[in-house]
Amino acid sequence: MNKNNSFVNRLFMVLVFVFLYAPILLLIIFSFNAGSSNTIWKGFSLDWYQKLLHDRLIIQSVYTTILVSLLATVISTFAGTFAAIGFYAMRRRTREPLMTVNNIPMMNADIVTGVSLCLFFVAFFSQWSSFASWVNGIQSFFVLPTRLTLGFGTLLIAHITFNIPYVILSVSPKLRQMDKNLVDAAMDLGCTWMQAFWKVILPEIKPGIVSGALTAFTMSIDDFVISYFTAGTSSTLAMTIYGMTKKRVTPEINAVSTLLFVTVLILLAIINIREVRQERRRIVEQNRI
Repeated sequence: MNKNNSFVNRLFMVLVFVFLYAPILLLIIFSFNAGSSNTIWKGFSLDWYQKLLHDRLIIQSVYTTILVSLLATVISTFAGTFAAIGFYAMRRRTREPLMTVNNIPMMNADIVTGVSLCLFFVAFFSQWSSFASWVNGIQSFFVLPTRLTLGFGTLLIAHITFNIPYVILSVSPKLRQMDKNLVDAAMDLGCTWMQAFWKVILPEIKPGIVSGALTAFTMSIDDFVISYFTAGTSSTLAMTIYGMTKKRVTPEINAVSTLLFVTVLILLAIINIREVRQERRRIVEQNRI
C-alpha cells in the first residue's frame, strides 16, 4: 500500500512539473527556430536574438526596466534596512502590529496595489496643479511644473513601495540573531551610534541586506501588474512583451521571454545558494560553540 502511494505521489509530482515547465521549455526551444513558426521546427538559428538587439522598442524597454530595478533596489534596500533597525529597537507590543502592517503589501493582490497607487498618483497630481499655480503666482525665483503625469517617476516610486517590505523581512531575522550586547559594548568603548552601525551592526546584518537587495531586484525586474497601472508613458520589458502578444506571437517574443526567464532564474539561484551557505555557516558556528 505504501509503495503504491509513493508511486502515485511521484507520478503526480512529475505531472505537475511537466504542466508547469513544458510550455517554458517549448518557448525556449522555439526561440532558436530558424523559421517564424511556433509549431514547426526548421533548424537551429540565432537570428531572432540578433533581431532582438536591433529592436529599438525592446532595447528602450530593457533600459527602463534595468534602470528602474537598480534604482528601486538601492533606495528600497537603504530605506528597508534602516526601517528594520527601527523596528528592532521598538518594544514588542509596538513592533508586532507594525510588522503585520509591513507584511500586508506582500500578501495583497498586485492588482489592488497597482490600482490604489494609480488612484493615489492621479489624486495627488490634481491637487499639485493648484498648489504649483499658487506657488508660481507668489514668487518668480523658480517655476514649478503645473502638470504632472504618470511616467518614470511614478513607476520608480511604485517599485520602491512594494520592494521595501521584502527588504525588511530579509534584514529583521539577522537583527534578531545579533547579540544585543555588541552595540552597547562598542558604544561603551567610545563609538558613536553611527560608528557602531558601520563597524558592528552592518557586518552582522550584511547577508540579510544582500538577500533583501537580490529579492527586491528580482521582484522589480519581473513585475508587470503594478507597473502597468503606474508606468504611464514609460514601458517596462514585461509591458512591451504584453503589447507584442496582442498582434502576433513571434519567435522574437520567445527570445525576449527566454532572456527574462534566464535572468530571473539566475537571480533566484544566487539567492538560494546564499541562503544555503548562510545556514551551513550558522550550523558550523553553533557546533563550534
